[in-house]
Amino acid sequence: MPVYKVNVKWGKEKFSEIECNTDEAPLIFKSALYSLTGVVPERMKVMVKGKAIGDDSWSGIKNLKNNITMMMMGSASELPPEPAEKTQFIEDMSESQVNQASDYPPGLHNLGNTCYMAATLQCLKTVPELKDRLEQSSGQFTRQSMVGSEGICAAMKQLYKEMDTTSEPVTPLVMLKVLHMTFPRFAERGEGGVFQQQDANECWTELMRMMSEYLPGQGSTSTETIRKSFIEQYFGGENSTTMKCSESEEEPETKAIEKWTQLRCHINTDVRYMQLGLTMGLKENIEKTSSTLGRNAVYVKTSNVNRLPSYLTINFIRFFYKEKENINAKVLKDIKFPMEYDAFELCTPELKEKLTPARDQFEAIRQKRIEKELSGKDIKNKHDLANEAKKEIRYEPHSFLDDTGSSNSGYYELQAVLTHQGRSSSSGHYVAWVRHKEDNWIKCDDEKLSIVKDEDILKLSGGGDWHVAYTLLYGPKRCPIWEEDKKEEAELVVPEMEKME
Repeated sequence: MPVYKVNVKWGKEKFSEIECNTDEAPLIFKSALYSLTGVVPERMKVMVKGKAIGDDSWSGIKNLKNNITMMMMGSASELPPEPAEKTQFIEDMSESQVNQASDYPPGLHNLGNTCYMAATLQCLKTVPELKDRLEQSSGQFTRQSMVGSEGICAAMKQLYKEMDTTSEPVTPLVMLKVLHMTFPRFAERGEGGVFQQQDANECWTELMRMMSEYLPGQGSTSTETIRKSFIEQYFGGENSTTMKCSESEEEPETKAIEKWTQLRCHINTDVRYMQLGLTMGLKENIEKTSSTLGRNAVYVKTSNVNRLPSYLTINFIRFFYKEKENINAKVLKDIKFPMEYDAFELCTPELKEKLTPARDQFEAIRQKRIEKELSGKDIKNKHDLANEAKKEIRYEPHSFLDDTGSSNSGYYELQAVLTHQGRSSSSGHYVAWVRHKEDNWIKCDDEKLSIVKDEDILKLSGGGDWHVAYTLLYGPKRCPIWEEDKKEEAELVVPEMEKME
């Protein structure tokens, strides 16, 4: 049946050229009338030449044509009071209003080639323990403390506090001033007096060093050995290394412990994936003086991780010095990285053994989830889903009980990416990409914010002049606590977990 343009008379009012699609149920037409009159369909009666229109079918209604006049009867329901605050649609909002309504962090104004600092600060802000520790610190600004570790920590504390209390872009003027006073090389200016671009990973490293000097470690139990600094606890790893001279069998190998706050992903023609680049960094040849041979000799240095931190930072070695051009040139090669990372293969046998119990918990949860799905017990109605959403998610500890800030499983989730766009570290543009909720990420391009998805993050692996991952920040993958309900049926209180490969 065709579509007509009809008129509807309701008391003293008349509505013209209302679309009446007879291929749809009459209830759809009545709903359109409800939007015009406020008369709910249940209290509405529509007549066509003395014949009432039903809700489900147009049968019995004849002589429909364009411009025909229908009669409608029924009284409108009392309209609800006008809201005290006018409804505002997202397309009518400013950028800051959207950020506030969506719980997005504010951006940071660029003060002249300061994107390297802004991107670093946005990435580090994703670590809740770091924000809490800065808030607890007693750092403040004095004439003496403006320079050095106390000034850096006080500036970061002030900046993060301001960012948490506004949706408007923030001007990090104090942070920049303290950074320049502490590290004068970051204050170098180029032509026209504009600040020169700096290496974002260098800024990252220096901020971590300053926080390591000022923020002491904290323990969760009275028996654990508390590490020197907060940064060492939550970002610091340790390698067990052996050094063997490849030119002398008589010279004994030496062993040592090396500490780090970043793992390096080495890049060459064979590396296509992050894991291989990390593995290559565990074995290297070093030339140094041999006490046995009395001359320089080649040593093979082999490393394995014997302590993993809660937050794992990985730096891609993408820049190398070109003497002829006097620049740090960039390696654009595509290096794939995962959204979830398992560091197990980098570890010593002793650490692997310590990681096994927590890893077994992840596997047990996965198996229970599979069993529940196969049994059909995982099917939930809307009421079940609503109740499940209200439940407080509880997790197993992600650190060893005697080592606050460590990783007890080796499982990680990507939570921030710092990228570079350009051809050298001293030019181009830096951007932070931070996880917001589930598969939603926020692209923090100075003061401009935008929402992206997991697939957009994976495109940051390189291979061209697009934004390329330079530094990755992985956070702990948390193991949910399996809870039993009153019917003794196992129920998982978090979304399905994928098996780690």
